[in-house]
Amino acid sequence: MYNEPIFLKPVFKERIWGGTKLHEIFDYEIPSDETGECWGISAHSNGPNEILNGPLKGKTLTEAWEEHRELFADQEGEDFPLLVKILDSKKDLSVQVHPDDTYAREQENEAYGKTECWYVIDCEEDAEIVFGHHAKTKEELTQMVEHGEWDSLLRSIKVNPGDFFYVPSGTIHAIGAGVQILETQQSSDITYRVYDYDRVGNDGKKRELHLDKSLDVTTVPHEDPELNRTATSDKGLKQETLLEEEYFGVLLWDLNGRSPEMHYKNYTLVSVIDGKGAVLVGNGRYSFKKGDHFILPSTIESFEMEGKANMVVSWPTK
Repeated sequence: MYNEPIFLKPVFKERIWGGTKLHEIFDYEIPSDETGECWGISAHSNGPNEILNGPLKGKTLTEAWEEHRELFADQEGEDFPLLVKILDSKKDLSVQVHPDDTYAREQENEAYGKTECWYVIDCEEDAEIVFGHHAKTKEELTQMVEHGEWDSLLRSIKVNPGDFFYVPSGTIHAIGAGVQILETQQSSDITYRVYDYDRVGNDGKKRELHLDKSLDVTTVPHEDPELNRTATSDKGLKQETLLEEEYFGVLLWDLNGRSPEMHYKNYTLVSVIDGKGAVLVGNGRYSFKKGDHFILPSTIESFEMEGKANMVVSWPTK
């Protein structure tokens, strides 16, 4: 049925910490100067993408998932499993943590918890993230949170463009000001805020914290996940494996010319973070540019690419 990429219309989310970089970097038409998120590949009920081309043009990705599972390797499951975003943090995000699948089902009646990963597209020179904590036991974590000992508890790391972080559920984390990332995650919108710098929103009130649930789900002690980035090259394509774990795999494609012929049994999610080019399927040529998001459905038996572009690519492993 579908022998072409499925291009998607992004959905934008205004956030208290958002800015204008999504327009400046990707030329998106954003709703305001507090735009924090571009949901590039989403079938989540809080922001499903519209399909821009082909026989399903005008339908949502959710409808495609429900009605045409053959595009997605006949994968089982009620909900589309992944969500791909680009985030722009003009200000610090709240310090937060996400639940695993079991906790999400039992406490929130949601299909998925939230394990995620970040590829740093760009950032200011001294930008930082919060990644993990220093508590050794649950008792120590609880005490430090209750007494507001944030400087002692939270672990900050400087970041640079091209850095990659794996953030399993249970990890305390926050993206700092001046960072733009591409986030690949389970299709979940559950966030438990641990600390929000005592900020006041546009309504004059502090945002809600979720301390009890945060303490429930936080992994203690924190351990950095092991990452083993490996790269291969073939013709005009350098392919770097960033991660392959329980829920998703993530690659970085550096296209410079013409790629080899490529075959994937699964469906593949592609976000173009720089440059432009085209996907070649049979006699069809499907152009893409920086800021585009598309899915290569499992009904495409093989394809090639040409151009000069960088792409973050993912697929479900569960």
